[in-house]
Amino acid sequence: MQKKFEDCVKTMLEIIGENPNREGLIKTPNRVFKAYEFLTSGYTQNVKDILNNALFESSNNEMVLVRDIEFYSLCEHHLLPFFGRAHVAYIPNKKVVGLSKIP
Repeated sequence: MQKKFEDCVKTMLEIIGENPNREGLIKTPNRVFKAYEFLTSGYTQNVKDILNNALFESSNNEMVLVRDIEFYSLCEHHLLPFFGRAHVAYIPNKKVVGLSKIP
């Protein structure tokens, strides 16, 4: 799968008029593959691993609000990265997530 991806990047470079074999671009297909592998790594992560035992019993029934959570994603239309900050609010149902414990 990696070779197929890298071949697509080479083709894209050729289409825009670049030489994928020139010194500055020779490693670009592999670099782009690694970048997208990292940027899409969340698709293969297990929620239990991410929560890292950060789910706690609670009798709290008031809204929990966490602000300014940094996020990074890819535009599904252009495959370009974007980033921002999210705010999460929820009313617990006997459990709360200790967001400060999540890596």
